[in-house]
Amino acid sequence: MLTATTEHALRALVHMAALPEGESILGRDLAERASIPANYLSKILLTLRNAGYVETTRGFGGGYRLSARPNQIKLIDVVELFEGVRGRPGCLLGEKHGCSDETPCPAHAMWKEVKVAYLSFLESNTIADISRPQKPADGKLVKKKVKQS
Repeated sequence: MLTATTEHALRALVHMAALPEGESILGRDLAERASIPANYLSKILLTLRNAGYVETTRGFGGGYRLSARPNQIKLIDVVELFEGVRGRPGCLLGEKHGCSDETPCPAHAMWKEVKVAYLSFLESNTIADISRPQKPADGKLVKKKVKQS
């Protein structure tokens, strides 16, 4: 459901969230760690900086770091930054008539459940939530992986 750009942005933010507080990372190092082409990442970081999520420092020890705490960066805000309203899925079948509860397409009821769950996940989770280790049902601690494209 997400574009490659949004996935890259989320992955970059997760990697920056893992840095010790106050530490920066060079763009080329972040690109390598997050498996994002460096030129592509620089454009993403510029957008994140302009939105106030990332700051840059020059000189020794410089680079990129989060300018907000990871628990203050909601996933929905990052998705909408890069995808706008496209980040909110519409009709599964792409119906032109404006698929709605009043004029549903054949997949409307089932797709609505998916949309509600998807948006709920994005609205209720932050970069911190997807950055920390997760406990599976067996109780063993594992690091939650962010999908790479």
